[in-house]
Amino acid sequence: MSSSTNQPTNRKVTLKERRDGPPVASQFELVDEEARVPGDGEILVATDTISVDAFIRTSLNDWSGLHGQTPIGGTITALGVGRVVDSKSDRFGVGDAVTGPTLAQTYATMPADAFQKIDDSEVPMSAYLGILGITTGVTAYFGMRYVGQAKAGETVVVSGAAGAVGTVAAQIAKIDGARVIGIAGGPHKVRYLTETIGLDGGIDYKGEDIDARLKELAPDGVDVFFDNVGGEQLDIVLDNIRDRARIAICGAISQYGHQQDVRGPKLYLRLAERYSRMEGFTVMHFAEHYPEAYAQLTEWMKSGALKLPEHIEDGIDAFPGALEKMFSGGHMGKLMVKI
Repeated sequence: MSSSTNQPTNRKVTLKERRDGPPVASQFELVDEEARVPGDGEILVATDTISVDAFIRTSLNDWSGLHGQTPIGGTITALGVGRVVDSKSDRFGVGDAVTGPTLAQTYATMPADAFQKIDDSEVPMSAYLGILGITTGVTAYFGMRYVGQAKAGETVVVSGAAGAVGTVAAQIAKIDGARVIGIAGGPHKVRYLTETIGLDGGIDYKGEDIDARLKELAPDGVDVFFDNVGGEQLDIVLDNIRDRARIAICGAISQYGHQQDVRGPKLYLRLAERYSRMEGFTVMHFAEHYPEAYAQLTEWMKSGALKLPEHIEDGIDAFPGALEKMFSGGHMGKLMVKI
């Protein structure tokens, strides 16, 4: 609590400087301030857990992209879960569990309309950032079910398969009866793909020739590619697609450091040659179908058909290092910071 008022002290992660390349902990700063009293239509949330997502990188650039731009000195964009400790909104009462744009801070005073009430009586709060998270499980659900449309007997490839979205997307394809191959960095991640989440094959892009391994694992070609990486990996898979293949562009983590000079696919003509399609999406395009996704993901999670290991870093001070870890490949599953 602040010494001068009854308001709690908010500790937040701010942007100290911009830099080229992936994020490093030194470009952020931790700042303490008194939490702001909510105004009409606002709530004050005590953050429980913060999601560490690849999209945060796009908000650190010196231009404004899809997810906006964090100004120098501004609090880092992030989604989180927590409990309402003060409310000036009819939508929420004190004690309600909520999820929304908490930003990277311990207390968030925000418009109530930006948040959604969640039920943590049967599943942990963190599930609403993982399997039930908008940027994780819900994104994977629509990308695989609506865009990729994987079917039983087809061969599906997922890049970034050891990350949170990739892990869920790959398992959904397995649930739907597909044969699934994951691409990830390092032999320990390949073991995770095959032994922990039960994929049919894994490719270590750091230590193996992706093209050669893909031809071994999918000699008849690829029907669906769920892409989280872009760049060279996208071209390699395009060169291995079958007729009427579907490419779902979820993200391009390899390109987030130079978005004004993105390297597009050189082999896009494979789409024409093989009567295939490549389609990008964001989860916001499917908002009217969110209830369907939540219901199905919850059912799979409770039955054990879908699992997502959690990588937890402790305390708000760990957030800068956790964001750095997101881009250095130092985690598997869902990366989060527990306050």
